[in-house]
Amino acid sequence: MRKDYLLDRWVVIATERKKRPTDFAKPREVMKPATCPFDPGNEDKTPKAELVYLRGKDGRIKKAKDKNGFRYKDWLIRCFPNLFPAFTPPEIEKKVRMKENSFLFDAVGAHEVIVESPQHDEHPGVAKLEQLGLVVDAYLDRLKAFSTKPYVKYVSIFRNHGVEAGASLSHAHSQLIATPLVPLTLREELKASRRFWQNRHECPFCNILKRERKSPRFIWQNDGFGVFAPWASVNPLEFWILPRRHQASPLEMSKKTRKDLALTLRVCLGGLNTLLNDPPYNYGFHIAPSSDADKFYHWHIEVYPKLAIWAGFEKSTGIYINTVPPEDAAASLREASEKEEKAISA
Repeated sequence: MRKDYLLDRWVVIATERKKRPTDFAKPREVMKPATCPFDPGNEDKTPKAELVYLRGKDGRIKKAKDKNGFRYKDWLIRCFPNLFPAFTPPEIEKKVRMKENSFLFDAVGAHEVIVESPQHDEHPGVAKLEQLGLVVDAYLDRLKAFSTKPYVKYVSIFRNHGVEAGASLSHAHSQLIATPLVPLTLREELKASRRFWQNRHECPFCNILKRERKSPRFIWQNDGFGVFAPWASVNPLEFWILPRRHQASPLEMSKKTRKDLALTLRVCLGGLNTLLNDPPYNYGFHIAPSSDADKFYHWHIEVYPKLAIWAGFEKSTGIYINTVPPEDAAASLREASEKEEKAISA
């Protein structure tokens, strides 16, 4: 049994039920609808875009938004409200105050779709680096826009890839949900990180990355980011991406670091793609919700391949069973990522 770095969460590494990472590879399911609302030419099938990336005549990227029924064509990135939102903006933009013991509250916030490419299948594991760089830029643009809203306490950026991971459409896209409260997982991480910093005067995630870079769970790194399989991985083949320089929010990234992140996503998700024949996965950003956490919290991305089913034991106890030791997962992902990096450079 292994305990999470910070959270009071236990994982069983089931060596008696151990599987090789490649045991999870299976034929890829391709489910492209006859008419995809995210494809170019179908812009009128979605709400109007709040942000569009276009290439100007001079080759530079221009930013715009749809207006009064007008829809931009020839876009590179397109961001618009989800047609079936989980959270919606309030009628009046004002600060939201939730009662401490409240059991009922309006789901105010926002829910957006970020279409990553006009190419239906240009997912991060196979995307061109330039396009993936635009995806990173769009994440930051929308994060910045919603972080200033008085009714928003937290902005979640996440990606569902494949039907089994919850993607209802196969066109390359991510989502953003802005909420009026800080979610439980983030609150627990913040609390534990603050406690670690008070005791050690060091960011716990900086400490974790420093140790994991020397461990058998290390996968890959470049100037900006380090990648490793966490010590107490809940999911088979799970890996985390951490900035090598301490940052509480991705909004602190330089232009160079943004490019480093695009390359990191391309290499590591590309490695996962080739290793397991394009498996379903989710990833999510963990971000400090305010500047109060700048000293002790470190933003990062957690990638969860959807390779196992949580059944009665996991759901009723909160103890998870992982049949792939993180060390084995890291060895396979390290080899696949190195091959991917060479292929990109060739």
